[in-house]
Amino acid sequence: MILMKDIIREGNPTLRATAKKVSFPLSQEDRDLGKKMMKYLEVSQDEKLAEKYHLRAGVGLAAPQIDVSKRVAAVLVPDNDGSIVFKDVLYNPRILRESVKRAALNEGEGCLSVDRNVAGLVIRTDRITLEYYDVNGERHEIKLENYPAIVVQHEIDHLNGTLFYDHIDKESPFKLPENTIIIE
Repeated sequence: MILMKDIIREGNPTLRATAKKVSFPLSQEDRDLGKKMMKYLEVSQDEKLAEKYHLRAGVGLAAPQIDVSKRVAAVLVPDNDGSIVFKDVLYNPRILRESVKRAALNEGEGCLSVDRNVAGLVIRTDRITLEYYDVNGERHEIKLENYPAIVVQHEIDHLNGTLFYDHIDKESPFKLPENTIIIE
C-alpha cells in the first residue's frame, strides 16, 4: 500500500519532468501501479483508515508523485453526499477540448506533494473533454465540469511537470479574471 512516505515532495526532479506514455496491452507493473494509486485514494478518504495509516486525504494521485514518471493518474471524486462523481485510473490522459469559461476553487488547491499552504486562486478551465484509456486499453472520451474537471487538470499537470501553484498569479494571487467562476 502507498503511504505518505512513498509520495515525493516538491523539489524532487520527477515532479518537474514530463512523464512518458504507457503502452498497451499494459504490463502487470502498470496495472498494479494504477491499482495501488486508486487504493491510496480509497483508504485516504476513509477517515478511520486514513488516521490509522497517517494518510492525507486525496482525490487524485499521479504516478510522478510516487516517483514513477509514467502518464498514469488515479482519480476518485466524491460528491457531498458520499456518492462517487468520477472514479477511474487514467492511462495516457489528455484534454481534447476546454471551455473558454474559467474556474477556481474558493479555498484554493492543495497537493499531496506540497507540504505547505500556498495562498491564491488556481485558475483553470471550467469544462473539459477528456480522453483516456482504462486498464483494459479501452478509449474513453468524457466531459467533465467544475470540481471533477479541476481535479483531472491538476493530475494531468503532474504528468506534464507542472504544480498547482504555477497557475497562481504571483502579483495578484486573489485576482479573479473576467469570465471566471468560483467553485465552493
